[in-house]
Amino acid sequence: MSGDSGPVHPKRLVISVFLILIGVVIGVTMVAEFLPPSRAVEATKKSKPPAISQAERTFVDIAKSVTPAVVNISATRVVRREEQMPSFPFQDPFFRRFFGEENPHPGMPKQRKEQSLGSGVIVDASGLIVTNNHVVAKADQITVVLSDKREFKGKVIGTDPKSDLALIRIEGEDLPVVAWGDSDQLEVGEYVLAIGNPFGLNQTVTMGIVSAIGRANVGVADYEDFIQTDAAINPGNSGGALVDTHGALVGINTAIFTQSGGYMGIGFAVPSNMVRSVLESLVENGKVVRGWLGISIQEITPQLAREFGLEKNQGALIADVLPRSPAEKAGLKQGDVVISLMERPIEGASQLRNQVAQIPVGENVQVVVIRDNKEKTFNVKIEEQPKDVDQGDRAEEPESEEADGSALAGMEVRTLTPGLARQFELGRNQKGVVVMDVTTGSAPEQAGVSPGDLIMEMNRRPIQSLADYREVLAGLDQDAGILLLISRQGKALFLSVGPR
Repeated sequence: MSGDSGPVHPKRLVISVFLILIGVVIGVTMVAEFLPPSRAVEATKKSKPPAISQAERTFVDIAKSVTPAVVNISATRVVRREEQMPSFPFQDPFFRRFFGEENPHPGMPKQRKEQSLGSGVIVDASGLIVTNNHVVAKADQITVVLSDKREFKGKVIGTDPKSDLALIRIEGEDLPVVAWGDSDQLEVGEYVLAIGNPFGLNQTVTMGIVSAIGRANVGVADYEDFIQTDAAINPGNSGGALVDTHGALVGINTAIFTQSGGYMGIGFAVPSNMVRSVLESLVENGKVVRGWLGISIQEITPQLAREFGLEKNQGALIADVLPRSPAEKAGLKQGDVVISLMERPIEGASQLRNQVAQIPVGENVQVVVIRDNKEKTFNVKIEEQPKDVDQGDRAEEPESEEADGSALAGMEVRTLTPGLARQFELGRNQKGVVVMDVTTGSAPEQAGVSPGDLIMEMNRRPIQSLADYREVLAGLDQDAGILLLISRQGKALFLSVGPR
């Protein structure tokens, strides 16, 4: 028993292990110093950074395949000093750079050249390039530069300001092309790449995701069904490509939302399916031929959904049906709520408007509506959208009325006269009473009623005079709400005022 060494002290054990590790490190270092260079490199190979990931490899391949077909567009036009420069609700600095500022100084030249820089995408080997209308609008000369430095003169084939798209052509050989994608298959959260020439920096690639689809009422174009993305889009990207992870074209970059003049994380692109429809029409007809039902529509609000007995705030409310239009011929009526078109559900008014516009003229389509809480189906033959609809005015006696003690309290109306019709851009042969004043904070003001609105119906009863207006008011309970059908600058609109 006396020969046993006993347990090792923990501190001694730690010190021993530490000394052994120091010895190993020193030994390895000395051996490495005497190794030949080649063997020393082999000994350190394990410390190299990992290879590029498959996801990164995918983006690299997409950029290599698509960027050659994304071109730089330089548009030049002569600006005359007396021209009135337009203002745009969407303040992309590119617009201001293109159109310039009016020169108020008499000593300056009466005309000067203004140049814009934008982007475009080659979509056909024959030299067809799609871009934004605002990139080439009113241009006297268009220059297209490819990624391989080849330079061409561009010719405008057609433009469509309503969608802010334009088609130009160049004459060249071995032109790179971007394949079309199906924008209807895009989902929120998908990766996308934006490719263009921001600030003149050619073939710039940025990455992001699809932030939203079906964006409308943005204020950029008449027909809006935008893809929203957080891929960086800056001035000069207009007309560039938005592609998916297969390298297919799913959108044309069009605008940004900005308060600073630069990228703020919100960009918009015209979906490729709308682009293809517009371009095919420009090539075949030299103009865009859009389908037309002949109805005025509006979005369904929670208040309107209750008024019309709808379970959901979905569909498009028909506010007006034009005389002799396809809708009238088929039997559609004011107050119908369109819930389906060609067996596709309708979520809102913008969706219906865009889908109708893309239907070929002469095609018969199935329209499902809700009327009096029941579904009805109509077959409508699509006609070509006319350029305009005649509007006018009508006369009547100048009386006024204020509604106290009802949902319309705080609103003053007056009988329609020719002068009021001209003042508020109301239509010829229209009947009703005109809203002259709305008190701030009143129920009509909160519902959206504005001076100049022409009240045509109250609770689905026609209003042709102040007498009709007073009669409906007299039959209302003091706490009852009221459904108005108004005309605002020639467009019909339903408004729900007061509690329900």
